[in-house]
Amino acid sequence: MSCLGSVQQKVPCLFVTQVKEEPSTKRERQPFKVLATEMVTQKALDADIHNAIPTEKVDGTCCYVTTYKGQPYLWARLDRKPNKQAEKRFKRFLYSTDNSKGFTWDIEEDFKPVPECWIPVKAIDHYNGKPFPDENGHIPGWVPVEKNSKQYCWHTSVIDYESDLGLVLKHHPEESGLLEISPVPLSDLSEQTLELIGTNVNANPYGLGSKKHPVHLLVPHGAFQIKTPPALNRNDLLSWFSGCSEGKIEGIVWHCNNGYLIKLHRHHLGLTWPIVDPHLTSQPVVVTFNGAEHDYSFESKTLFNYFSKVDGQRFNSLRDIVWDV
Repeated sequence: MSCLGSVQQKVPCLFVTQVKEEPSTKRERQPFKVLATEMVTQKALDADIHNAIPTEKVDGTCCYVTTYKGQPYLWARLDRKPNKQAEKRFKRFLYSTDNSKGFTWDIEEDFKPVPECWIPVKAIDHYNGKPFPDENGHIPGWVPVEKNSKQYCWHTSVIDYESDLGLVLKHHPEESGLLEISPVPLSDLSEQTLELIGTNVNANPYGLGSKKHPVHLLVPHGAFQIKTPPALNRNDLLSWFSGCSEGKIEGIVWHCNNGYLIKLHRHHLGLTWPIVDPHLTSQPVVVTFNGAEHDYSFESKTLFNYFSKVDGQRFNSLRDIVWDV
């Protein structure tokens, strides 16, 4: 399954940003907002942003597919964070200098332990052969999702290791304007990053499933390319997000020819998220399992079993999917 850029590091904003001393609409208890200025960053210009591919930024939690125990596995995002003492030192340094350059980390002593199976993201900087913290003092990384994991139970609902399958939402390959839910071999998703969305992720901005019958899906990064993107200036972007059906999304991620990713969130423009009727829920969706019910032995109380039994069924919206077992 083809893909665009993989999310293996913090994605920078399209515009130079500024901090405004007002309560954040993105994060509770954050006493400031990070807002876009009108100046495009030099990094975006160097990455040839004007010829990049704009895609929908989907609101979920980041995942990664790579090999573990000799087979493709889904990995959950887990950042290695500093312990309390190191975090205090780091914050004091930031208050005095406004950036993290020059701060000295002791990788062995300053960070909380992580599972032995933890791996850092690919694009992280290394120092003396060890992964080095980013500008926020974190070392982004991944941990494999085991089949019966309680901590990552929503991740496990979209994978079937016995069948080597992931439950994926993407555009229908032939019919424009139609979404498709289908099982995809994890081997076809190898080395890709994806977004896990659904009932129990990020307060469920798309209204999927219910508490009794949760629905979760994997969305490959870059899966939803924007058909009518706005010009890359603040006013046009603001108008597009505010007044266009296709603009009813969390944000835009541009996939540049050199592999870089650049993003813009609604919050950077002072706009709210989530919203009542996001674009993703305005599109019909079809379930395509192509007889997988007979090809695989899915466990009864799983999303895979449910979707295999409604193979070929169309729904007016993702919100209309209500399953019972």
